[in-house]
Amino acid sequence: MKKTKILYVEDEPFLGRIVKESLESRDFEVAMITDGNEATAAFKESLPDICVLDIMLPSKDGYAIAKEIRQVAAEMPIIFVTAKVQTEDLLKGFEVGGNDYLRKPFSMEELIVRINNLLQLTRVQKNGSSSQEIISIGQYHFIPLRYELRFGDRTRQLSHRESTLLQTLIDNKNATALRKDILLKLWGDDSFFNSRNLDVYITKLRDYLKEDPSIKIITIKGIGYHFSVG
Repeated sequence: MKKTKILYVEDEPFLGRIVKESLESRDFEVAMITDGNEATAAFKESLPDICVLDIMLPSKDGYAIAKEIRQVAAEMPIIFVTAKVQTEDLLKGFEVGGNDYLRKPFSMEELIVRINNLLQLTRVQKNGSSSQEIISIGQYHFIPLRYELRFGDRTRQLSHRESTLLQTLIDNKNATALRKDILLKLWGDDSFFNSRNLDVYITKLRDYLKEDPSIKIITIKGIGYHFSVG
């Protein structure tokens, strides 16, 4: 069976070695890079299935690396590993193409769950529907497999989780999508940190859909979200 290939960028040698060896012991193939300036070249050479990027690197930070990777492979799953937890940091990570965040210090079990969950989401996106499937949302058009949200002649590229969250809301149109169910579907657990991530994603989707005032994502406090059009 083909091993899942991971590009892991981390400049802390001790932590990096532990993570690399732990992932390899679980049958992952890991290409570890300690210098951010070498990350994009390593990506092109190793052609990984997923990238795990530290943000705070001395030469080139994870945000810049993610941007470069997105230019080469627009749909590559990317997990940021960081000590940063401020909302603006999360937003910046998602804006440059990150799919998930993992806060330091973290357990190997959590990292592996997030890797497997993101890979599963990627496979579902690739295999679950036709690349030409177009879903109308008011004045918008959503193409799930291509992670595209269109409004008139403008196209916005969504991340994996943005696309999956929007699809979940659409599937529960005119009903309430439970917050806990969304957290479990997108992250595999309903921790406080992931709950904050979900708040960020909801804010971003509201912003993406603001051109059509008939589209509403209403927060039902403590329960979930009611998605309606018209």
